[in-house]
Amino acid sequence: MPQGVVLITGASAGLGEEMARQFAALGYDLALCARRTDRLDQLRDEITAAHPDRRVSVRALDVTDDDAVFTVFQQFADEFGAIDRVIVNAGLGKGAPLGTGRFDANRATAMVNFVGALAQTEAALQIFRTQKRGHLVLISSMSALRGMRKSMTTYAATKAGVAAIAEGVRSERVPGVDVSVIYPGYIRSEMNEHVTQRARFMVDTVTGVRAMVAAIEKRKVKAYVPAWPWVPIGVALRVLPLSVVRKLV
Repeated sequence: MPQGVVLITGASAGLGEEMARQFAALGYDLALCARRTDRLDQLRDEITAAHPDRRVSVRALDVTDDDAVFTVFQQFADEFGAIDRVIVNAGLGKGAPLGTGRFDANRATAMVNFVGALAQTEAALQIFRTQKRGHLVLISSMSALRGMRKSMTTYAATKAGVAAIAEGVRSERVPGVDVSVIYPGYIRSEMNEHVTQRARFMVDTVTGVRAMVAAIEKRKVKAYVPAWPWVPIGVALRVLPLSVVRKLV
C-alpha cells in the first residue's frame, strides 16, 4: 500500500525533481506539475521504472496562472481520491539590484515565488478543508531570515513572505492540517548552478534534499536544512548586524 499522495510543484528540475525521487523511494504516489512537461514525462518514466508499484501523474502548470493552479490541484485530487501532502516548491531565482532597470526580473520573481505560492496555498487548503486533513509544506530559504542585498533583495523578500504565509496558516489551526516551512541553505540545483563563490557551504542536491525530506516526514513546524551549518547560521542571522550578515551570506 502507498504511504499516501504527495503533490509537488516545480517538479521538473532541481529540488522538486529530487524530492519526487526520494518520496517515491519512501513509498508515496506522486502528483507532479511544472511548466516543462517533457522533463516531467522523463521523470515519471524514471520513477515508475525504479518503482513499478508507484503511481505517478504529471500535469503542466505555470503557477502564475491562478486559474490553472486551482484546476490542476483539483484534477489531481479527483484522480487520486485525496492529496495527503502539498509541497509548494516552484520558484524563480531571477533578480537585480533595485533601481537598476530590471524591474521585469524582480517582478517575475515576486509573481512566481510569492503570488504563485499564495495561489498554491489557497488551492491546497481548499482540498484539505474538504478532506479534513493534509500536510502543507512551503519551501522558503535561509535568505528569508534577513534582508539581502543586490540581486537577492527581491528573492529574499518573497521567501520571507512564503514563511509568513506558513506561520499564518499554522496559527489558524485548520482542523486536521499540519503546516511546515522548510528553509534550505545552499543546495546545488539548476537555480544556483552558476554560483561558485559559496562552495564552502554548498551541498549536492541528493544530500540537501535528503535533509529536506527527513524534516518534511517529521512534519516539523520549521527546519533549517541541512542542519549543519544552517541551524547555527540561522540563529546568527537573526541577531547579527547587517554589516556582518553581508559577509556570511
